[in-house]
Amino acid sequence: MSGRAAADPRIARGLEAQLRAWRSRIARGERRVGWKIGLNLPPVQERLGISAPVIGALSSGGELTPGASHSLAGGARVGVEPEVAVHVSAAIPAGQSRERAAAAIGALGAGIEVVDIDMPFDDLERILAGNVFQRAFMLGPAVTERAGGDLEGVFARLRRNGVEQESALAGDVLGDLAEIVILVADLLAEAGEQLAAGDVIISGSLTPIVWVEAGDRVELDLGPLGKLETSFTANPERDAGAREG
Repeated sequence: MSGRAAADPRIARGLEAQLRAWRSRIARGERRVGWKIGLNLPPVQERLGISAPVIGALSSGGELTPGASHSLAGGARVGVEPEVAVHVSAAIPAGQSRERAAAAIGALGAGIEVVDIDMPFDDLERILAGNVFQRAFMLGPAVTERAGGDLEGVFARLRRNGVEQESALAGDVLGDLAEIVILVADLLAEAGEQLAAGDVIISGSLTPIVWVEAGDRVELDLGPLGKLETSFTANPERDAGAREG
């Protein structure tokens, strides 16, 4: 993964609006969790006229406990993306080397992002301001044996209701995870933020979106990085197992 997105004024304006909303959530008591890579699949980038992914912000208000259910209430077109979670162990300012970025990857883990495609793919600034379709996310345990970003043998299988929907070899999709860390650090620096120790980056969808409906159960198997499960309901009450603070 290479290229820089920040030169695009649509991205700069959209990220500024996104981070204002994120800072407001933190000020209201949500916990900082980290960042997400968005729009990482080439067909999506081509449609939007960009050559690199963009980023979104994660806070605890959107985090689900592993195994928890998630309500589809209010959703437009909701789907699931399988992700590798990168656990950052040291602050990374802009302009760092690949070696320093790799050394700051303290662990890897499984991640699921729930997205809601609630607007057309034709307004990049609005997509960024809306946090790149982010609705909820789930993180598995950190696997410290994969410090440095080793994706060897990490193969994703995503099942819906017991039937495999998508699969992918993580390294083929994501490339060098240190480059993802650098991209996030550089974009954050230009927006007045910094990639911090303790941040988690969900590093971009490994497959096309798997669409879900009420009653569906989704299982992600990332082999050495572990498994995650979630289910979907039509219940408009608070998500079961959503993390507090």
